[in-house]
Amino acid sequence: MKIECIELENIRSHIKTCINFGEGFNCLIGGLGTGKSSILYAIDFAFFGEPISRSYDYLLREEAEYGKVTLKFFKNGKEYVIQRALKRQNERISQNMEQLTLKEEGNVIAEMKSEAVAEQLFSIIGFDKEIFREILWMRQEHLKDVLNMSPIERQKKLDQLFNLSDYEIAWINFRPVITGLEKELTILQRDADVTGFEEIMSRHQEALKELEIKEKEAEETKKMLFEAEERYNRASERLKTLETIRRTNEQLRREESILQSKYTGIQQSNLRLAEEIQKRKERLEDLEKRLEVQNSQIRSCQDKLRDVGLPPELSIEKLLDFIKTLQVEIQGNLGKEESLKSDISKATARISNLIKENTCPLCLQILEPSYKERLIQRLYDEISENKQQLTNIEKMTEKHENVRSVIETVIQNFQNIQARVEEITRQMGEEKKILEDTKRRLEQSQKDEKMFEDELVSLRSKIREFDITDLENAQKEFNVAYEEYSSLKHKSQNIELSRSEIIRRLQTVEERLKIAQQKKARLEKVDKMITHAQEIRQAYRSIQPRIRTEFVRYLERIVQQVLNELSSVEGLTFSVKIDENYTPIIEVEKGYERSIFNLSGGERTLLAFAYRIGLGQLIMQWKVGHGLPLLLLDEPTESLGREDGSIDRLAESLSRLKTVEQIIAVSHNENFADKADHVIRLEKLENRSVTSIER
Repeated sequence: MKIECIELENIRSHIKTCINFGEGFNCLIGGLGTGKSSILYAIDFAFFGEPISRSYDYLLREEAEYGKVTLKFFKNGKEYVIQRALKRQNERISQNMEQLTLKEEGNVIAEMKSEAVAEQLFSIIGFDKEIFREILWMRQEHLKDVLNMSPIERQKKLDQLFNLSDYEIAWINFRPVITGLEKELTILQRDADVTGFEEIMSRHQEALKELEIKEKEAEETKKMLFEAEERYNRASERLKTLETIRRTNEQLRREESILQSKYTGIQQSNLRLAEEIQKRKERLEDLEKRLEVQNSQIRSCQDKLRDVGLPPELSIEKLLDFIKTLQVEIQGNLGKEESLKSDISKATARISNLIKENTCPLCLQILEPSYKERLIQRLYDEISENKQQLTNIEKMTEKHENVRSVIETVIQNFQNIQARVEEITRQMGEEKKILEDTKRRLEQSQKDEKMFEDELVSLRSKIREFDITDLENAQKEFNVAYEEYSSLKHKSQNIELSRSEIIRRLQTVEERLKIAQQKKARLEKVDKMITHAQEIRQAYRSIQPRIRTEFVRYLERIVQQVLNELSSVEGLTFSVKIDENYTPIIEVEKGYERSIFNLSGGERTLLAFAYRIGLGQLIMQWKVGHGLPLLLLDEPTESLGREDGSIDRLAESLSRLKTVEQIIAVSHNENFADKADHVIRLEKLENRSVTSIER
């Protein structure tokens, strides 16, 4: 497993921070209060979402209303991204579930529900909150917590992490189970059904013999009853058949009366329908005459169009377009008339001026008499020509006006006629539809009339077939058969009651016998269960120390291996043994033993670090089958001195620690950071954390 990067928004001193991590040893370096530990708290929040204490005050920036953490990591070659957010409401900080998402390769696999995300996440990473906070994350000042516990507390704590406490719980829980089984065994041994089992068996055999005798008697009576029942059923069926025929005959008479009434009614209905058909035909003839009158008026209007030179088949829309065209021409002609009248008036005025004076009205020069006469004659010719044009245009305008009047009259007539034609056509359609419907009704009614007539003939023939004498003989035969059947049935019922009583008594004995057999079987089973439970309880008691011994042996080997790497590069200076309480004991030179409380501060730190790594490896191997995937260290150099080189050796050992896929450490020590594969420096500027990649 490898954490690729983490993004923090409004998390403590981080307003907007993104940090990328690499494989191996990563170190976050910076001074006090630069926001190093906040990154580890953010990783914990991203994975599990639960606060370290009772609230999220340690995470959300003081003046911020919301915060967010996005963590990207890789597992088994797949990319996963988990996002969680915080919100502040009424001075209370809570997780914003609407922004909770878990993605696999960009696809959402869980969201908005903590339980669903936690379930999916555990199946991916293989560890829960307890393992993460107790083993994978070595928090500042908590490194030596396990070593500082009393032996009993340490054993209890680690047994819980290894799930060994389950064996102790099972051993304790088995005691009341065994006690309960022993009490049940005593009760069963004294139970009346168990002690009186032979007597119950004897009563059961007696009841079986009684039942066998009664079964034979019932079988004989049953045969006689069967024969009597057959005779009774035959007589009953014959009587029922004749009764049915009689009822059918009566029903046929009632049906005859109803059918006769319907037959008479349908005859009258047919007469009314025939009269209605005649009226509809007369109505259609009248409408056709009215339609012919309208068609004659249409032809008259078409003749008027033909008289004015227009095609008679023009539609109203085209006639309206033609009127618009005439109107445009009329307006154009009126404009020409005004223009010609103006030209005539101007020419007349010029002639009048030339007659009075000999000067040109335009250039004011003196005109010669011959030129003056020619000019006046030209003006007269122009006036004559314009008057002729004016007369022609006025005639044309008058013609257009007459045509327009005719067209407008035709359009008006067409519209009126068209409305009347449509109305007449609509009425004719309705009348034809009603006429056809009435004809169909009459045709169907005539068929019904014939059908009713045939049915009446058939009914009257069936009514004459019934004979009352057959019914009286069938009634006598039925009475005899019924008396014989009733007598045998009563006898059979009495036998059946006796048999039922024996069966009920037998069932009671069988139920008690069954219960007694179950109690005897339970007695034997409980006796065996007590033996097995005692053996299992003893096994739980003995297996726990054996498994613990194996854990201690493995833990001792791992702790010694890690300690060898951390304590000295030249050779082992002391060895570690671990007792049954998981307490480490230090062996120094010449075989002397020292308590962990007699070690120096640096030695205790190295031992605590090795112990925690060993625990993590053992727990992860035990629970998920592989070693530590991740290690978070918060100021791991506490109590280590710079002069003796212990900080350098710790950092050097971490850089060579291949059993852990990825280490993310927080430190303020520059020498410690020098040994890291990747270094991220944090500084605080204007109350906000700023990161930079150094290596």
